[in-house]
Order: sequence, then C-alpha cells, then structure tokens
Amino acid sequence: MNWKNLRPFPWIDTRARFVAGAPSGGSLLDIGSSDGETLRHISELRPDLNFFATDLSGQPEAYPAGCTFHRGDIQKDRLPWPDGAMSAITCMHLVEHLNDLTLLAKEAKRLLKPGGRIYVETPHPKTLVLSSPRGEGLGRFTLNFYDDATHVRPVSIGVLAEVLRGAGLEAADSGVSRNLIFAASHLFYKFMPPSRQKYTAQAHWVGWSAYLIAQQPR
Repeated sequence: MNWKNLRPFPWIDTRARFVAGAPSGGSLLDIGSSDGETLRHISELRPDLNFFATDLSGQPEAYPAGCTFHRGDIQKDRLPWPDGAMSAITCMHLVEHLNDLTLLAKEAKRLLKPGGRIYVETPHPKTLVLSSPRGEGLGRFTLNFYDDATHVRPVSIGVLAEVLRGAGLEAADSGVSRNLIFAASHLFYKFMPPSRQKYTAQAHWVGWSAYLIAQQPR
C-alpha cells in the first residue's frame, strides 16, 4: 500500500496517524530502520519531512532520497545529532531484539524537541500464545513471538512506559496497532494459500502489535 493514498484519512493506519501529526517540515528519526520499508511508507505520506535513520546494519541505499543514515548500536552508541534535533521518532519492532533499552530511552529524550513524540511498536503479549503457521507457512512467517529466532524477549507496554518515564518522557497514548484495510482483508485471505499478504492480514486482524507514544515535556 502506498501511504500517499492515506493522506486524506491517516486514521486507517495506526502508524500513519502518528506520522500525520508531525509538524510541517519537521525532522523524523527512525531508530532500527532495517530495510527501510517503514521509512519509505512514511516518506510517501509526508514527503515534507526531513528524514534520519539509524541501524546496526541497515540498507541506506533503500531509504528515501536525502535521508541521513548513522550506523551504530543503540545499546552502546550515542547518536550523532544534537539535542532537540527531532520533531518525531519512530521505533518499529526493535525493542524486542534488545537486551537493554536504557540508552535508546535516554537518546530519545535528548533528541526530541519540546512537545516532540516517539512512537514505539513491538509484538503484543498475546503473540506468546498464538499458534505458529501450519503447512507451507511454517517457518516462513511470524505469528508466535518465538517464530522469529532473533527475538530476545517480549517487552510489555507497561515496562516500556516505565523505561521512557525513567528517561524523562511522558506516556501519552498506547494501544493495538492496526491497518484497518489489512485487518478487513483477513476475511478474504483466510481462505487463501500461505502468502505474505495472508499472514499480514491475519496479524492486523488479531492485533499482533502493540504501541506506545511518549512525549517530550513542553
């Protein structure tokens, strides 16, 4: 889905709703930018933003044009940007791969402008009891939390809120992350053979991801 199409109604997608609230011409940092899929969607929705990204490996050649990339370990390395440089920060499905969230929280606090917000998304605790895909989908798609061998531990939204509060940020909102179009398409894809579309639809239907938004005090 091209997020350009979500501009009139970003509320359809939880992530898009957050990004739509970023100030015009602001700076957005994606922590754990990976292959850049999320950043590309964000740039489709908000081409006016200035983009920054950091990842331990990453694929900066796939990031939006003009995106500034820093390669580093957010558990060990401070980020290179100055205090108060960012209007918004996104962190999608990274925290469950980390052993220590302390530096991530401190850097978010340091980098956000007054009133700036961070959106953190991670597998919902319900993923611990979901059944793994069967048949052809087994081992190819992640439904149970531990279907992904790189997951270290689940991080509840309550724990995440405490970590961010400890760094000086204020918890502002939380809930289940969904794209309502994908969720509705589950009623069709559930009868189809295994595919990325089928399991993406199922993930949005069951509410596979949870999110927390925290804010820099004004």
